[in-house]
Amino acid sequence: FEKRISIVTFLGKDIDKVKGELFNLNQKIYKPFYGFKDFQMIVFVPNDAKEAAEKLFKEIGQFTPMVKWNFIYASDAEIKIIYESFKVNQSLDVNLHTSKAFIVDKELNLRGRNDDDDVAEGLLYGYNMQSVGELNDKMKDDVKVVLAEYRLALKKNNADREI
Repeated sequence: FEKRISIVTFLGKDIDKVKGELFNLNQKIYKPFYGFKDFQMIVFVPNDAKEAAEKLFKEIGQFTPMVKWNFIYASDAEIKIIYESFKVNQSLDVNLHTSKAFIVDKELNLRGRNDDDDVAEGLLYGYNMQSVGELNDKMKDDVKVVLAEYRLALKKNNADREI
């Protein structure tokens, strides 16, 4: 995660049921941004769903260069610990899946919105992969903001250096 802008998902054990979510994420988020050097996709998958996840990886790969996709296989307990570290108010389902995709910046901060009109208290940390509209209208904009912040910081750092 460190020094990368990561889009993080928790695929769960029933891959066939949720693969449309990853296809949506691929089209709306991965394809526009995978050319950025520090951008990556992280997909957590329970060990017992590895075969189905590898099949899905190949399916998506028919349409997209998969160079920035990282499928991480872990035990159920490890996935729960990682998810709980995000400290969001939603839980994984019984299959260790959530329809939410998360943005984690280079400093390991969970990124989102604190002024969203569509959610309680305006806090949006996690974007619904079932909603092409939410991915396209909200998540894409928020990824652009994070990337712009790093580009601006890089320009500032380069401008401050003496030759």
